[in-house]
Amino acid sequence: MFTRYRNLAVPAHAYGKYRRDPLMMLVTAGYDLLQWAEGFASTPDPGNGIDTDFFDAIVTDRAVVAGDTSVVALTFAAHGGVDLPPWSAGAHVDVRLNSGAVRQYSLCGDPADRGRYRIAVRLVPGGRGGSAEMHESLAVGAMLRISRPRNAFPLAVGGFGQRVPTVRFIAGGIGITPILPMLGVLDRLGMPWSIIYCGRDLESLAFRDELSCFGDKVVVHLDDRDGIATPDALLGDLDIGSAVYVCGPPPMIDAVRCALAERPDVEFHYERFSAAPVVDGREFRMRLASTGEEITVRADQTALGALLDVRPNATYSCRQGFCRSCAVRVLDGTIDHRSTALNPAESEQGYFLPCVSRSPDCLTLDL
Repeated sequence: MFTRYRNLAVPAHAYGKYRRDPLMMLVTAGYDLLQWAEGFASTPDPGNGIDTDFFDAIVTDRAVVAGDTSVVALTFAAHGGVDLPPWSAGAHVDVRLNSGAVRQYSLCGDPADRGRYRIAVRLVPGGRGGSAEMHESLAVGAMLRISRPRNAFPLAVGGFGQRVPTVRFIAGGIGITPILPMLGVLDRLGMPWSIIYCGRDLESLAFRDELSCFGDKVVVHLDDRDGIATPDALLGDLDIGSAVYVCGPPPMIDAVRCALAERPDVEFHYERFSAAPVVDGREFRMRLASTGEEITVRADQTALGALLDVRPNATYSCRQGFCRSCAVRVLDGTIDHRSTALNPAESEQGYFLPCVSRSPDCLTLDL
């Protein structure tokens, strides 16, 4: 669900002497080192590959936030009323559903409110059931387990004395969720920003009432009224030093990325809610150790996708090599690791992320 250009998260130098602010690069590197050290001490659960850093939460509020009723916002509080772990705009949590499925959702409430988390879920007809379970079974008072927040789509607002950039947000459909807290943060900081909010039609847009308080900073683009948004419509004339944050369907992200390819003076940050396409894939096989069953992974297919075809209840979440929910141990075979989410100890123990990683031949899985 979450990818971005890591080096582009560092803001430009205050006076244009360097492309990236050296102090902020140092701070970012230090933060990454701490994150790596924290992850080094944790190993995926050998039983199902899920991190164990979950806690009990209770649903305290439920509200329909789209005119076509396709999006429901769910508010959680920690069991016992204690403060929730802190988070920053752009963060997400894993939600472990009563069925055992694990799904990721962006936090879309107020980062300053330590008493509540809020997420929003769009019902996906024909999906694998996660959104339907959230819509149908999570009433106020329901208990479930959620993870501590993680942030792969942070808002980089610069350091002391830095120029205030212009920030352009682009949200497609439910992609408004990680961006919504960012708008409040920048508004409180007095930084200039604008957003293009795209959707199929007006009734499909979530949080319209909340966005109305920002006035003409919010521009709505509707497919049924305006046609499919072009990169020119989404970007307009960007000033040097601007930052662009995009969350939405892959075609939207790819179109903006291509449009900005010749603009090294513009920071580009993005988050996708679907798996990235397989690049340079080759067909390989997987063998399940418990049954001897062999699974063929097509060149254009992820190992997770092939596994889900025969094991629909296999655990997964982000499908992009970040959350580690799908981690499984490999007993034999060569792994082509295509994610940095596993630390060296986990890789040496044979853990494998089938959502992105592959093999040049055959893997025997501890399943």
